[in-house]
Amino acid sequence: MLKSRRGLLAAGISAVVIGTIGIVSTLDAGAEQIPESPAPASSAPAEEPASTPPARLPWGAEPEDIQTGRDGASSGSLKTSGLDAAAPDASGAEAGEAYAPKGRTSSRTSTLKREETSVVPPAPPGINSKAAANSEVLYHYNVASQDVVTQGAYANLTIHKPTLAKDDFHTLAELAVVASKDKVDQAVEVGWTVDRVVNGDDDPHLFVYSWVDGVPQCYNGCGFEQYSKNIRPGDTLPMDTTKRFGIEFYDNAWWIAYDSEWVGYFPAKHWTIDFSKTTTVKMYGEVASNSINTVPCTQMGNGTTGSLANTTAARIGSISLIGTTTAPEPTTYTLGSPEYTLYKLSARTLRYGGGPETADRKKACLAS
Repeated sequence: MLKSRRGLLAAGISAVVIGTIGIVSTLDAGAEQIPESPAPASSAPAEEPASTPPARLPWGAEPEDIQTGRDGASSGSLKTSGLDAAAPDASGAEAGEAYAPKGRTSSRTSTLKREETSVVPPAPPGINSKAAANSEVLYHYNVASQDVVTQGAYANLTIHKPTLAKDDFHTLAELAVVASKDKVDQAVEVGWTVDRVVNGDDDPHLFVYSWVDGVPQCYNGCGFEQYSKNIRPGDTLPMDTTKRFGIEFYDNAWWIAYDSEWVGYFPAKHWTIDFSKTTTVKMYGEVASNSINTVPCTQMGNGTTGSLANTTAARIGSISLIGTTTAPEPTTYTLGSPEYTLYKLSARTLRYGGGPETADRKKACLAS
C-alpha cells in the first residue's frame, strides 16, 4: 500500500516537549536536513473524517503543525535540524500496512513471551543473516503498568536509535491503553520502533498498532484512519530527542497524538465489543529477538541500563491519565532477560533499557 505524500509539509512550530530543542541553521546543512516549501493548496474538497479530534491535545495544548524534513531524511539529520518527522521514503511514498511480530504485556499471566513466525527479519546491508522462515520470536520487556479506568493517557518518551541485531525483529518503546475482560485484550498502542521488517532501515519510526479480541492486527494500518497532513505512522522520527505521545477516546474513536498534532484514529467500530474505556494503561520498552540468539544482542532504549545512577538512560516520563481523578502511579515490574533493567525514578517517570555490556558479550554478538 503505497500512496503519494509529496509536499506534506508543516509550517508551524513544534509544541510541548521535555527540555528545549533548538532550531539549527540550515545554511550549511545537507539537502535532507532542509524543510520543503509548502505545496500549493489543492482545489479538491477534503474528505471529512468519520470522527473529529478534541480541540486540544491530551496535554492541553492547541494543535500546531509539526515541522517536517524532506522525504527520506534520516533520524540524525532531523535531530540536527530540530525537525519533528519526515516521510520514510525519498520517493515520496508513504508507509503501508506491515504484518510483523508484536509483543503484548496484558498481565503477569498472559504476557506474550514467545511465538512462531514466518517473517524473516532482513539483515543490515552487507551482513549475512542466519534467520530463517518459521523461526521463533522471543519477547523481552521493561514495563510500567497501572490498572485504572480512563479515557486514555499520555507520556514523554525519549526517542533513540538502539542497535538492532542482524537476526532480530525490532526494538521499541510505547504507550498502550488496554481493556481486558476474561483475559481477552482490546488495545491501542503508539510509540517509536526500530524495525527493518516494517520500515526497511535502522532509524526510529512512529508506529501505531491495535489488538481486537486478543488478536494482533498490523503496524500502521488495519483500521487506522489518517487525519494529519504532516505526520503519519511509519514516518521517521528524530533520534536522541523527547516527544509526547498520547491516546485519547473521543467522538467514538481512539485518537493518536504525537508532539503537537493529532495523527489519526482507530474508530470504535474497529472492535467487536464496547472499548471506550481502559482497564489498564501501560508504558514499556520491548525487544523482539530471534530464538537463534540464546541471549539477546539487540539494545533497548538507548542501550544503557535503567538505574538510579544512570541519568542518561532512556526515559518514559510525565505519565498522565485522562478522564479520571486517579493519580498516575504505575506499578513497575520487569519481564524478559537480565540484559534489560528498569528503575522507577518517581511515580510518573521511569528509566529503562540495556543490552550487551561486557566486552565478551559484545564480541559474541558481533560474531553471531
